[in-house]
Amino acid sequence: MNRLFGKGKPKAPPPNLNDCIGNVDSRADSIEKKINRLDNELKKYKDQMKKMRDGPAKNAVKQKALRILKQKKMYEQQSDNLRTQSFNMEQANMATQTLKDTKTTVDAMKLGVKEMKKEYKKVNLDSIEDLQDEMEDMLDQANEVQEVLSRSYGTPELDEADLEAELDALGDEFELDEDTSYLDEASAAPAAPETIPGAESTQDGVPVDEFGLPQLPAT
Repeated sequence: MNRLFGKGKPKAPPPNLNDCIGNVDSRADSIEKKINRLDNELKKYKDQMKKMRDGPAKNAVKQKALRILKQKKMYEQQSDNLRTQSFNMEQANMATQTLKDTKTTVDAMKLGVKEMKKEYKKVNLDSIEDLQDEMEDMLDQANEVQEVLSRSYGTPELDEADLEAELDALGDEFELDEDTSYLDEASAAPAAPETIPGAESTQDGVPVDEFGLPQLPAT
């Protein structure tokens, strides 16, 4: 069949926006180079005109400069148009990429929700509530065990009023303990004897015994 009718021409790939942008920018760059070359020519003619006197020769150079300037204006217009086209395509390309990214994000979110629903089906709320109740019961039982272990044995039952009264009395006893009057009485006691027991001694001419007391006459 191919021998009779021949092969059809392969279809050209669809235009790529990035390639179009690259081609337009390349054309604009080429025009910019032409504009720069025309600027150099204009500068040369201007410098030449400054050195010339008015007359036909100067007018001829001026006409060349005007022609160069006209070409420059045309190239600048073309460059502006190409830059605008490139900018518009860039904007379209960015918008297209943003839409693609948005679609990818939405697809990922859909997949995530699907996975969440799948996993949620594996969760039994009733079993979780039962587990929480069992944990609460076990904690209560553990607290009861601690209370039993910390129970005191043989402790007498005391009245709160009696305890408060005893506490107040302790405060009074503490105040009495702070009384230092007994020290004054101790300082007023007679001094300890300084003589050796059994030795005779006198005090103000009166014989005294080993304790410093007057001796009784012998009978």
